[in-house]
Amino acid sequence: METFLIATGLVALAELGDKTQLLALMLAARYRQPLPIILGIAAATLLNHALAAFAGQWLSGLVSYGILKWGVGLLFIALGVWTLVPDKLDDKDGAARPERHGVFLTTLISFFLVEMGDKTQVATVALAARYASLPAIVMGTTVGMLLANAPVVFVGQKFADRLPLTWIRRAAAAVFIALGLWSILA
Repeated sequence: METFLIATGLVALAELGDKTQLLALMLAARYRQPLPIILGIAAATLLNHALAAFAGQWLSGLVSYGILKWGVGLLFIALGVWTLVPDKLDDKDGAARPERHGVFLTTLISFFLVEMGDKTQVATVALAARYASLPAIVMGTTVGMLLANAPVVFVGQKFADRLPLTWIRRAAAAVFIALGLWSILA
């Protein structure tokens, strides 16, 4: 349960103001169909973070505990610094036309691709390298992603404009850096 809660909290904080959250906002404003958008986010995150968790577990089997301990710790610290940089949604990250694929499939494909190499995916790799329970990590990171994105889909632009994203990014960065230091020192 601890692994699930850590994964949920880290991803929920790291996702606030992230480019995938901007994508959720764009999809919500464009299609105004919250249920298929949220289901697409859930499916894309589940698939993407499952692959990331398997990669993290595989990496943990390749290196010694000492190297892994320092590597994961430094990775979390780097993620903390990266979290301080605001994301912008690139034009190439935009969604495909729903007329062709439908809202669910458009969301699934867009989210899966935009999440590749994103800080929450990298965090999932690091969590899987640090903790043994892949199901808890994948479910936790997926729930964290939904906790951050579902309100944006339902409430839209009005809610997103009122969030103190600078302070949220700072809090997420502090959590990542603290986890990195804990990983190194523990």
